[in-house]
Amino acid sequence: MDRLLLCWFLLGATLQRSSEDVSSPGPVLDSCEGDVLLLLDSSGSVSNYEFSRLSLFAAKLLHPFSLGRGHIRVGLLQVSTNPTLEFGLDVHNNQQTLQKALRRVSQLKGDTNTKAALQVAQQLLAETQENVPKVLLWLTDGVQPGDVDKPMTELKAKGVFVLAVSTVHGNYQVLKHAVTPPLESHLFCVDIDSIEIITEELREAIIRIICAWRLYVVQVTTHSAVLQWHPLLGKHTSHYQLQYKSVRETDPETRRVLPGDSSWVELTNLRPDTTYTVSLQPVSNQRLFDTLHVNFTTLTDVSGPAIVSMSDRHPHQMRVSWGPLQPSHVHRYIVEYGAIPSGHVHTLVFDNQQNSTLLTNLEPGSQYLVTVSAHYFNGRQTAMSVRACTEEPLPALTDLQVTTGQHQEVQVTWQAHHEGLRGYWVSWEREKSLSSSTKPSSSSTSIYLPPESRSTQLMVLAARSRVCVSPIYIAGRGDRICCTAETDKAV
Repeated sequence: MDRLLLCWFLLGATLQRSSEDVSSPGPVLDSCEGDVLLLLDSSGSVSNYEFSRLSLFAAKLLHPFSLGRGHIRVGLLQVSTNPTLEFGLDVHNNQQTLQKALRRVSQLKGDTNTKAALQVAQQLLAETQENVPKVLLWLTDGVQPGDVDKPMTELKAKGVFVLAVSTVHGNYQVLKHAVTPPLESHLFCVDIDSIEIITEELREAIIRIICAWRLYVVQVTTHSAVLQWHPLLGKHTSHYQLQYKSVRETDPETRRVLPGDSSWVELTNLRPDTTYTVSLQPVSNQRLFDTLHVNFTTLTDVSGPAIVSMSDRHPHQMRVSWGPLQPSHVHRYIVEYGAIPSGHVHTLVFDNQQNSTLLTNLEPGSQYLVTVSAHYFNGRQTAMSVRACTEEPLPALTDLQVTTGQHQEVQVTWQAHHEGLRGYWVSWEREKSLSSSTKPSSSSTSIYLPPESRSTQLMVLAARSRVCVSPIYIAGRGDRICCTAETDKAV
């Protein structure tokens, strides 16, 4: 979902239809000055009912404004196979004639040739009075409007503010690129029966454009901001003086000179989470203009976790660490890990003060994908993943040696990896003689030794006795290692 609410679908509202009288007087906004050109979709894709609702909506929307030069001028351009200028910007000087014209406008049907209509709109708005804001209000069902991206871009480049109202059938992507930001107040997708509920908000958007010279902040990031204003000056005879500075006393002030035909500027290399003050002074040798001012605050730089590392790796466990901690912005951390490619994913949740944990009960000699995600108080989430392998399991016992001594004695030694061991079982064949007249026989004997043991001495072994040592774990015995002992030599 975009950071801005791009299109509002307003459905199911039950409102009174066109029987109400829109010609009654409303509040007069006589401090506004500008041109509003209605671009009304009159093609065959729009039903007769939708067309009448759109034209009546336009009448109600513009009803409070005072009309004529020095105030608001309204024109109506219909979109069809061939564009038709229903009335120009200088035709209506009062609400009575404008309301009558909008209520009596007839639908043309035909194709939706919006591109041709926009070419006419460019010419009309280029010929209008200079140094006043200009608004193109596009009223459409949004069905197959054609290739409008280029002409809309050209209009906006010339300082025209493009606003749009579409039924729910509209092509959202086309509408999104057509309108002037901010989209949440300049683009409305609405059910035709509920269109009245956007009247006040759309009117306020028009008022913000044409009823005061203002400096707008239309986009802010951690390190930049985009400012926009109504074009006031000409290209060759005037310019703008831009000044901006952070509220920190130690930061220097930045000054820039912008061309007279500018209507926006991007400020870069800003500090995160910092408030800036901006002033824009139009400079002209023809008239004096007030200085425009605006304040804004850049976004907080919450890019973590920036580092995720693995350590203390063993066959069945390893430690994951992350940072830097941002307790003022992060609500909690979530660690997810699983063996690759298809191991079960385990999830652990930690508070905003913890920066490491030990992952246990892992498979030895396996590769794991470990993901640490930060969940911020503002709902944002960021994550970083690493891959790490557990160690191969080491043999519990190695290098078993049997050294024979005198009187059928042997010395048994071994090397061992102590981790997880609970002790050892040592077994061997012990010689026993029933009587002097019988041959010696053997019996199996075993003893338990503690885990720190690395050797033992065995007595009275049978000839070629097999000596075995087994590791003991909490779950039982492990694999044993064996050697054959001779009474007079080591094997």
